[in-house]
Amino acid sequence: MDRSVFRPIHTNACEVECSSCNLREICLPVGLTRLEMEYIDSRLVATRRKVARGAPLYQAGDRFESLYAVWTGFFKTAVNSQDGRSQVTGFQLGGELLGLDGIGSRRHEVDATALEDSQVCVIPFEALELLSAEVASLQLQLHRIMSREIVRNQGVMLLLGSMYAEERLAAFLLNLTNRLQARGFSASSVLLRMTREEIGSFLGLTLETVSRTFSKFQADGLLFVRNRQIRITDPVGLQQVLNGAAH
Repeated sequence: MDRSVFRPIHTNACEVECSSCNLREICLPVGLTRLEMEYIDSRLVATRRKVARGAPLYQAGDRFESLYAVWTGFFKTAVNSQDGRSQVTGFQLGGELLGLDGIGSRRHEVDATALEDSQVCVIPFEALELLSAEVASLQLQLHRIMSREIVRNQGVMLLLGSMYAEERLAAFLLNLTNRLQARGFSASSVLLRMTREEIGSFLGLTLETVSRTFSKFQADGLLFVRNRQIRITDPVGLQQVLNGAAH
Protein backbone atom coordinates (compact mmCIF):
# COMPACT_ATOMS: atom_id res chain seq x y z
CA MET A 1 0.00 0.00 0.00
CA ASP A 2 1.28 3.43 -0.93
CA ARG A 3 1.87 5.57 2.15
CA SER A 4 0.89 8.65 0.11
CA VAL A 5 -2.80 7.61 0.17
CA PHE A 6 -2.90 8.45 3.87
CA ARG A 7 -3.63 11.99 4.98
CA PRO A 8 -2.14 13.24 8.24
CA ILE A 9 -4.36 13.00 11.28
CA HIS A 10 -4.06 15.82 13.77
CA THR A 11 -3.95 13.93 17.05
CA ASN A 12 -1.56 14.21 19.92
CA ALA A 13 1.06 11.50 19.66
CA CYS A 14 1.73 9.26 22.63
CA GLU A 15 4.13 6.47 23.41
CA VAL A 16 1.58 3.67 23.05
CA GLU A 17 2.28 1.66 19.90
CA CYS A 18 -0.13 -1.05 18.82
CA SER A 19 2.56 -2.82 16.76
CA SER A 20 4.55 -3.70 19.88
CA CYS A 21 1.56 -4.81 21.98
CA ASN A 22 1.26 -8.52 22.73
CA LEU A 23 -2.53 -8.25 22.31
CA ARG A 24 -2.42 -6.85 18.79
CA GLU A 25 -3.59 -10.16 17.27
CA ILE A 26 -6.86 -10.11 19.21
CA CYS A 27 -7.48 -6.38 19.68
CA LEU A 28 -8.83 -3.68 17.36
CA PRO A 29 -5.88 -3.50 14.91
CA VAL A 30 -5.91 -7.25 14.11
CA GLY A 31 -5.61 -7.95 10.38
CA LEU A 32 -3.82 -4.72 9.48
CA THR A 33 -0.78 -4.83 7.23
CA ARG A 34 2.63 -3.75 8.49
CA LEU A 35 2.29 -0.40 6.73
CA GLU A 36 -1.19 0.18 8.13
CA MET A 37 0.03 -0.75 11.61
CA GLU A 38 2.92 1.71 11.31
CA TYR A 39 0.46 4.40 10.27
CA ILE A 40 -1.82 3.99 13.26
CA ASP A 41 1.02 3.59 15.77
CA SER A 42 0.94 6.41 18.34
CA ARG A 43 -2.22 7.73 16.68
CA LEU A 44 -4.95 5.25 17.58
CA VAL A 45 -4.34 5.21 21.34
CA ALA A 46 -4.25 8.56 23.12
CA THR A 47 -2.97 7.23 26.44
CA ARG A 48 -3.16 4.35 28.89
CA ARG A 49 -5.32 4.74 31.96
CA LYS A 50 -5.07 2.86 35.24
CA VAL A 51 -8.28 1.77 36.94
CA ALA A 52 -8.08 0.46 40.48
CA ARG A 53 -10.01 -2.60 41.58
CA GLY A 54 -13.61 -1.64 42.31
CA ALA A 55 -13.30 1.73 40.57
CA PRO A 56 -15.47 2.73 37.58
CA LEU A 57 -13.97 3.20 34.14
CA TYR A 58 -17.19 5.02 33.27
CA GLN A 59 -20.77 5.05 34.49
CA ALA A 60 -24.16 5.11 32.83
CA GLY A 61 -24.97 8.66 31.79
CA ASP A 62 -21.37 9.74 31.33
CA ARG A 63 -20.62 11.45 28.05
CA PHE A 64 -19.22 9.09 25.45
CA GLU A 65 -15.88 10.22 24.05
CA SER A 66 -13.68 7.14 23.76
CA LEU A 67 -13.54 3.41 23.38
CA TYR A 68 -11.32 1.49 25.77
CA ALA A 69 -9.23 -1.57 24.95
CA VAL A 70 -8.43 -3.66 28.02
CA TRP A 71 -4.64 -3.93 28.22
CA THR A 72 -4.34 -5.64 31.58
CA GLY A 73 -6.92 -6.70 34.12
CA PHE A 74 -10.58 -7.61 34.12
CA PHE A 75 -13.84 -5.62 33.97
CA LYS A 76 -17.55 -6.11 34.35
CA THR A 77 -20.37 -4.13 32.79
CA ALA A 78 -23.73 -3.73 34.48
CA VAL A 79 -26.99 -1.83 34.22
CA ASN A 80 -28.97 -0.56 37.19
CA SER A 81 -32.75 -0.77 37.30
CA GLN A 82 -34.99 1.93 38.72
CA ASP A 83 -35.54 -0.11 41.88
CA GLY A 84 -31.79 -0.17 42.53
CA ARG A 85 -30.97 -3.68 41.35
CA SER A 86 -27.81 -4.24 39.32
CA GLN A 87 -27.73 -6.63 36.35
CA VAL A 88 -24.33 -7.75 35.11
CA THR A 89 -24.25 -7.68 31.31
CA GLY A 90 -20.74 -8.94 30.61
CA PHE A 91 -17.14 -9.51 31.65
CA GLN A 92 -14.23 -8.10 29.61
CA LEU A 93 -10.56 -9.07 29.59
CA GLY A 94 -7.37 -8.22 27.72
CA GLY A 95 -7.80 -7.23 24.08
CA GLU A 96 -11.55 -6.62 24.34
CA LEU A 97 -13.27 -3.26 23.86
CA LEU A 98 -15.38 -1.33 26.32
CA GLY A 99 -17.54 1.66 25.48
CA LEU A 100 -19.42 0.45 22.41
CA ASP A 101 -22.66 1.06 24.34
CA GLY A 102 -22.17 4.82 24.03
CA ILE A 103 -21.77 5.15 20.27
CA GLY A 104 -25.47 5.58 19.46
CA SER A 105 -26.63 8.07 22.07
CA ARG A 106 -23.19 9.59 22.85
CA ARG A 107 -23.89 8.67 26.46
CA HIS A 108 -22.78 5.50 28.16
CA GLU A 109 -25.63 3.11 28.86
CA VAL A 110 -23.88 0.82 31.37
CA ASP A 111 -21.42 0.99 34.24
CA ALA A 112 -17.95 -0.46 33.57
CA THR A 113 -16.06 -1.43 36.73
CA ALA A 114 -12.60 -2.96 37.23
CA LEU A 115 -12.65 -6.34 38.98
CA GLU A 116 -8.91 -6.07 39.66
CA ASP A 117 -6.25 -3.41 39.20
CA SER A 118 -6.36 -2.84 35.45
CA GLN A 119 -5.14 -0.68 32.60
CA VAL A 120 -6.94 0.35 29.43
CA CYS A 121 -5.84 1.95 26.18
CA VAL A 122 -7.93 5.07 25.60
CA ILE A 123 -9.06 5.34 21.96
CA PRO A 124 -10.76 8.71 21.26
CA PHE A 125 -13.72 7.89 19.04
CA GLU A 126 -13.37 10.99 16.88
CA ALA A 127 -9.77 10.06 16.07
CA LEU A 128 -10.83 6.45 15.44
CA GLU A 129 -13.44 7.60 12.92
CA LEU A 130 -10.85 9.71 11.10
CA LEU A 131 -8.34 6.88 11.03
CA SER A 132 -11.01 4.41 9.89
CA ALA A 133 -11.79 6.66 6.94
CA GLU A 134 -8.12 6.42 5.95
CA VAL A 135 -7.49 2.76 6.78
CA ALA A 136 -10.29 0.59 5.42
CA SER A 137 -9.03 -2.48 7.29
CA LEU A 138 -9.41 -0.65 10.60
CA GLN A 139 -12.98 0.33 9.78
CA LEU A 140 -13.77 -3.25 8.77
CA GLN A 141 -12.36 -4.58 12.03
CA LEU A 142 -14.45 -2.10 14.04
CA HIS A 143 -17.54 -3.29 12.19
CA ARG A 144 -16.60 -6.90 12.93
CA ILE A 145 -16.24 -6.14 16.63
CA MET A 146 -19.61 -4.40 16.69
CA SER A 147 -21.15 -7.37 14.86
CA ARG A 148 -19.63 -9.79 17.39
CA GLU A 149 -21.13 -7.69 20.18
CA ILE A 150 -24.58 -8.07 18.63
CA VAL A 151 -24.08 -11.82 18.27
CA ARG A 152 -22.84 -12.01 21.88
CA ASN A 153 -25.95 -10.22 23.12
CA GLN A 154 -28.13 -12.64 21.18
CA GLY A 155 -26.18 -15.51 22.73
CA VAL A 156 -26.81 -14.15 26.21
CA MET A 157 -30.53 -13.94 25.43
CA LEU A 158 -30.46 -17.59 24.36
CA LEU A 159 -28.52 -18.47 27.49
CA LEU A 160 -31.07 -16.82 29.76
CA GLY A 161 -34.12 -17.88 27.85
CA SER A 162 -33.72 -21.56 27.07
CA MET A 163 -30.95 -23.17 29.13
CA TYR A 164 -31.01 -25.00 32.42
CA ALA A 165 -28.83 -23.73 35.27
CA GLU A 166 -26.17 -26.39 34.65
CA GLU A 167 -26.02 -25.53 30.94
CA ARG A 168 -25.69 -21.81 31.71
CA LEU A 169 -22.78 -22.30 34.08
CA ALA A 170 -21.06 -24.77 31.73
CA ALA A 171 -21.42 -22.28 28.85
CA PHE A 172 -19.99 -19.50 31.01
CA LEU A 173 -16.95 -21.54 32.11
CA LEU A 174 -16.19 -22.86 28.63
CA ASN A 175 -16.49 -19.41 27.09
CA LEU A 176 -14.24 -17.90 29.75
CA THR A 177 -11.54 -20.57 29.45
CA ASN A 178 -11.57 -20.32 25.65
CA ARG A 179 -11.07 -16.56 25.83
CA LEU A 180 -8.28 -16.92 28.37
CA GLN A 181 -6.58 -19.61 26.27
CA ALA A 182 -6.61 -17.25 23.26
CA ARG A 183 -4.57 -14.87 25.41
CA GLY A 184 -1.96 -17.45 26.36
CA PHE A 185 -3.42 -18.50 29.70
CA SER A 186 -4.24 -22.00 30.87
CA ALA A 187 -7.45 -23.50 29.47
CA SER A 188 -7.95 -25.65 32.55
CA SER A 189 -6.94 -23.52 35.55
CA VAL A 190 -8.87 -20.30 36.12
CA LEU A 191 -8.84 -17.72 38.89
CA LEU A 192 -12.29 -16.15 38.84
CA ARG A 193 -12.09 -12.37 39.18
CA MET A 194 -15.85 -12.11 39.64
CA THR A 195 -17.88 -13.29 42.62
CA ARG A 196 -20.44 -16.08 42.42
CA GLU A 197 -23.10 -13.46 42.97
CA GLU A 198 -21.86 -11.56 39.90
CA ILE A 199 -21.82 -14.79 37.88
CA GLY A 200 -25.40 -15.42 38.99
CA SER A 201 -26.43 -11.92 38.00
CA PHE A 202 -24.98 -12.42 34.52
CA LEU A 203 -26.53 -15.89 34.10
CA GLY A 204 -29.90 -15.05 35.64
CA LEU A 205 -29.34 -17.41 38.57
CA THR A 206 -29.46 -16.98 42.32
CA LEU A 207 -26.26 -17.16 44.36
CA GLU A 208 -27.52 -20.39 45.92
CA THR A 209 -28.07 -21.97 42.50
CA VAL A 210 -24.60 -20.99 41.30
CA SER A 211 -22.98 -22.44 44.43
CA ARG A 212 -25.07 -25.62 44.22
CA THR A 213 -24.18 -26.10 40.56
CA PHE A 214 -20.47 -25.62 41.21
CA SER A 215 -20.73 -28.28 43.93
CA LYS A 216 -22.53 -30.65 41.57
CA PHE A 217 -19.91 -30.17 38.86
CA GLN A 218 -17.22 -30.99 41.40
CA ALA A 219 -19.09 -34.05 42.66
CA ASP A 220 -19.45 -35.22 39.04
CA GLY A 221 -15.70 -34.86 38.48
CA LEU A 222 -16.02 -32.05 35.93
CA LEU A 223 -13.97 -29.54 37.88
CA PHE A 224 -12.27 -28.82 41.19
CA VAL A 225 -13.23 -25.70 43.12
CA ARG A 226 -11.31 -23.93 45.87
CA ASN A 227 -12.71 -20.50 46.62
CA ARG A 228 -12.24 -18.61 43.31
CA GLN A 229 -9.71 -21.05 41.88
CA ILE A 230 -11.29 -23.36 39.31
CA ARG A 231 -9.56 -26.32 37.67
CA ILE A 232 -11.43 -27.92 34.77
CA THR A 233 -10.76 -31.65 35.09
CA ASP A 234 -13.18 -32.90 32.41
CA PRO A 235 -13.70 -30.32 29.62
CA VAL A 236 -15.40 -32.92 27.41
CA GLY A 237 -17.89 -33.68 30.14
CA LEU A 238 -18.50 -29.97 30.67
CA GLN A 239 -19.15 -29.59 26.93
CA GLN A 240 -21.63 -32.47 27.13
CA VAL A 241 -23.49 -30.65 29.89
CA LEU A 242 -23.70 -27.61 27.61
CA ASN A 243 -24.97 -29.82 24.78
CA GLY A 244 -27.82 -30.99 27.00
CA ALA A 245 -26.53 -34.52 27.56
CA ALA A 246 -27.37 -34.25 31.24
CA HIS A 247 -31.09 -33.86 30.55
